[in-house]
Amino acid sequence: MTTQSKGSENKGTAQLTAAMVLSGTLGVFVVESGASPFNVVFFRVLFGALALGGYVVARGWLRDHGFTPRTLGLAVLGGVFIVFNWVLLFQSYENTSISVATVVYHTQPFYVVLLGALLFRERLTLAKVGWIAVAFAGLILVSGVTPGDFASGGTYLTGVGQALLAALLYGLSTLVTKRVTGVRPHLVALVQVLVGIPLLLPFTDFAAMRGTGADWGWLVGLGVIHTGLMYVLMYAAYAQLPTAKIAVLAFVYPAVAMVMDWLVYGHHIGLVQALGVPLIVAASLKVTLAKPSREVTAQVTPSAPAPAAPQPR
Repeated sequence: MTTQSKGSENKGTAQLTAAMVLSGTLGVFVVESGASPFNVVFFRVLFGALALGGYVVARGWLRDHGFTPRTLGLAVLGGVFIVFNWVLLFQSYENTSISVATVVYHTQPFYVVLLGALLFRERLTLAKVGWIAVAFAGLILVSGVTPGDFASGGTYLTGVGQALLAALLYGLSTLVTKRVTGVRPHLVALVQVLVGIPLLLPFTDFAAMRGTGADWGWLVGLGVIHTGLMYVLMYAAYAQLPTAKIAVLAFVYPAVAMVMDWLVYGHHIGLVQALGVPLIVAASLKVTLAKPSREVTAQVTPSAPAPAAPQPR
């Protein structure tokens, strides 16, 4: 590796680490805003669209954007999945905890693999099936759900289900977005947040936002920091990093989220639940990196979409 390429990779590592650390603070911003999940997501996409739109315009990327009717339709569909994925994840924070919801949600890579095999006949090897089974064994441990919970129901079980459904929607969005080619990923992201504005408008309770006061800062932060800045950092990093490093650094996000949940709210997962975390981490890395041994740098160019790595949560 040349000095220049090494410097580029180090810069990408710093950018992606910063993005994942910021992502790990998202749950605190959601909870501290005091708004309902639908209101939170509406104002996140509103402020996020302003931030991303400003960046895209400043870079001059609206000219020769590369969208066709087909790719624009796919970007819009991916946006529908992403927006409701956020709503479900934020509802899961309320019903479980940031820690549990985040780790359960991090089963997204396995949904991508399973949905790819089911919908697009992508190859599903026996090894991947085995690692997916390991991951879901870890999921059972992390969730802390017992047979009695299924009998009694309750908000905790509902919250776990919401995190799983959010991961499923994320997986669908990833599969759809992977098929958008010839367009800068920043423009795809901008379309996805713009879609959320009219989509969530009927569900947004503006009356409940009266008297929000200083808590507006948390909502603005979700749009500007956790949507605008986060995307810019991640996409800049993807262009400079090998896939293996992207996969490993993705786990900074749940680690930071768990630490923040403990520091701010005193929530932490129990010993038995903690045993499931390394199972999910190991299985995720094995599935994500189950590719030819030759390492390929994940290029982000106008002719290629961003790799399927975690988006801002």
